[in-house]
Amino acid sequence: MRLDHVSYAAEHDGVRATAERLGAALGIRPINGGVHPTFGTRNVILPLAGCRYVEVVEVLDHPVCDKAPFGQAVRARSEQGGGWMGWVVRVDDLAPYEARLGRTSVDGHRVFPDGRTLNWRQLGVKGLMSDPQLPFFVQYANIELHPSRAAEVEPQVALSAMCVAGDPDRVREWLGVALDYKAPDITFDFIAPHGQAGLLSVTFQTTNGPVTL
Repeated sequence: MRLDHVSYAAEHDGVRATAERLGAALGIRPINGGVHPTFGTRNVILPLAGCRYVEVVEVLDHPVCDKAPFGQAVRARSEQGGGWMGWVVRVDDLAPYEARLGRTSVDGHRVFPDGRTLNWRQLGVKGLMSDPQLPFFVQYANIELHPSRAAEVEPQVALSAMCVAGDPDRVREWLGVALDYKAPDITFDFIAPHGQAGLLSVTFQTTNGPVTL
């Protein structure tokens, strides 16, 4: 289990302009990530070191986005002005999480502009929607097409810390880890456990030092 990516809902001027602003702040060239046909969304990728990435996402003008939980979550966050929407954990096998949470994973796929398709299963988007401090889970079918590998050169910017409004014990319970568990390479700062939950900010190590968005 490891942090895979963080999702940022497009602001009022759309996914490309939003990604350009984030990319300029981090020194990363945004890459067109294609579409999620079954979710009704399009996205732009900011590849990161360590097989991670930032996903900037917006809904398509298509009815499917109102039916798919992920599309619903993106639309809701963008209508609030955009910003950090959530974080995603990658696992090798979703079956134990399905059994523990009593939920069934769903298929997802990303069609890149060149026609290649990345396939995965995901679990927990409805949990994110009801309690935005919680991550959801992904299990990739063809990890060799991971979005972090879309860059022509090895990414140098690394995700180093996250600030979450929420209760760390609730998140650890959701993840199924011990209450004293700490991520080995990401610093988590939990604040306001009784306030409005959600991902507040993310810190990156860049060639010009740390940058918090």
